[in-house]
Amino acid sequence: MNAAGALAARLQRRAVAARPALGRRLVIALPYLWLAVFFLAPFLIVLKIAFSNVQLSMPPVEPVFSWAADQVVQIRLHLSNFSFVFGDQLYVAAFLNSLQVAGVSTLLALLIGYPMAYGIARAPGTWRNILFLLVVLPFFTSFLLRVYAWMGLLGRSGLVNGLLLKLGLVHEPLQLLQTDFAVYLGMVYSYLPFMVLPLYSAIEKLDLTLLEAAADLGCRPTKAFFTITLPLTREGIFAGCLLVFIPAVGEYVIPALLGGPDTLMIGRVVWDEFFANRDWPVASALAIVLLAVLSGFVLLLQRVQAQEREA
Repeated sequence: MNAAGALAARLQRRAVAARPALGRRLVIALPYLWLAVFFLAPFLIVLKIAFSNVQLSMPPVEPVFSWAADQVVQIRLHLSNFSFVFGDQLYVAAFLNSLQVAGVSTLLALLIGYPMAYGIARAPGTWRNILFLLVVLPFFTSFLLRVYAWMGLLGRSGLVNGLLLKLGLVHEPLQLLQTDFAVYLGMVYSYLPFMVLPLYSAIEKLDLTLLEAAADLGCRPTKAFFTITLPLTREGIFAGCLLVFIPAVGEYVIPALLGGPDTLMIGRVVWDEFFANRDWPVASALAIVLLAVLSGFVLLLQRVQAQEREA
């Protein structure tokens, strides 16, 4: 009886010890399951379509995997879609223009967002909460409605032109809508909170005693900012730039509504290939190339960050 009781107690202790381990595994497995269902599976579907060929049917793509007469799986991969993407000047120009628009928008968002984040982080407690609420307040409304609001503001009979005419600064309405200026304005306005939030988090964690020590040693505020504050908030700068640059590259709504017919970006090209031309393989190839380019930027940035941590 004593041996049986000891064995039962030992098994019970093992079961109790195994419960936390099982719980941790389930908690870890849930995010991976989410990524597998909502990211990996759609990505594999798009990748399969990118290696297929177009056909006049529904869906308008040929099957990549098919059964032969002898019950053998046949795999037909077409690389012509990727060669067509890299060989056509229209797609190359769309990629380069998307990178340019996203890069300039990210730089403008950084130049505007860093002083905003710095001011919020250094504001008193009550004002800090109010200013932080004002930054995230646009998220309470629809993204599409906010872009439509800019169409009303920038139109020839909109509020901006009306104000300029009343002040006598212009004698006739300016063409503000359907221009590159409107695209950059919409980009910066829409993605500015994504820049401010990580910058605010990094600046708030900054140790103020370092700045006090620099001031005691005779360091001017401008020099202290560039030698202490800016390097210590570099992680927030990298995070904010990624959060703005990645969605800005593939943006479709802002160029389509605020830009003109000459505003060529890869998101608009992918839309046209999918729904206007019904060329799903080429559109999928464009999406895969765009994902590869953005992944390369992320990996390069992570490598730079790792080297800085080691240094």
